Amino acid sequence: MTVLHAGIVGLGVMGRHHLRILSTLEGVELVGVFDPSLVGNRELSGVPVHSSLQSLLASHLDYCVLSAPTAYHLELGLQLAEHGVHTLIEKPLATTGDEAKQLVDAFESKGLIGGVGHVERFNPAIQAMRQKISEGLLGEVFQVATRRQGPSPARISDVGVGKDLATHDIDLTMWVMQRGYDFISAQITSRSGRKHEDMLVAIGQLEGGAIVNHLVNWLSPFKERNTTVIGEHGALVADTLTSDLTFFENGMQANSWDGISTFRGVAEGKVERFALNKIEPLLAEHQAFRNAVMYRDASQIVTLQQGLKTVRVADRLLSP
Repeated sequence: MTVLHAGIVGLGVMGRHHLRILSTLEGVELVGVFDPSLVGNRELSGVPVHSSLQSLLASHLDYCVLSAPTAYHLELGLQLAEHGVHTLIEKPLATTGDEAKQLVDAFESKGLIGGVGHVERFNPAIQAMRQKISEGLLGEVFQVATRRQGPSPARISDVGVGKDLATHDIDLTMWVMQRGYDFISAQITSRSGRKHEDMLVAIGQLEGGAIVNHLVNWLSPFKERNTTVIGEHGALVADTLTSDLTFFENGMQANSWDGISTFRGVAEGKVERFALNKIEPLLAEHQAFRNAVMYRDASQIVTLQQGLKTVRVADRLLSP
């Protein structure tokens, strides 16, 4: 396998996860990292620390992971594109749809591979969910409901839950269903003294008529990552914390109780939890991006165009 030279810009919590994966990824040599907070350090986990982005770019990168705060994605992303570096940009792609479009145009004009780190797409439970739906397991889909909540992360201050959390669910919903949003709106609030919203409840409709709702917040004392898709034959429930996918089938038994049999609903049927190959989603994401750069084939990654669509939906959630 050809060895690609990779770098990382931004060594916060996610950046250090990228460092862990790229340090051992087959076919990749991590040649350097850059983060202003690390200037003065010579190395991190055995990887050279550069004093500037220009210094890192001089390492002749084949590709780079941009995991700096969202507010810096446009500035840094444009510089990486200008220097001809294929780039995986952490989600969300940018702060606004207009900034995201500038990044799309910059990478496309240079013929570069650009991806967005919507890692939930690579979760085994979400990938299996998409496959089961495409095979017709649920029949017609009626509703997609997501819940993504947990304690407040002190490390994130430049965006609220709309851009940080809801973008995960927007992207995975469009990908699993292979449909865009006809419309979407949200109620938002801030209860923790943050500049940006920390709780959001969205409702909308996908192309084709399925109802969608997203519940996201940084105010819950417990962590939850749940996607439920309900259709004419039953429901699929994905827990992306444990990478479990469960099918709840509509029951076929008749009711002998007259009072209940008059209701036109569904009955409880069999429950099946699928056996999945549980590869770490971030590793799968990096393998896909490495292959995209190596073979110039972006079909298995989250493209910048797809990331742009997600940011534009999130803009609609947060618009007055």
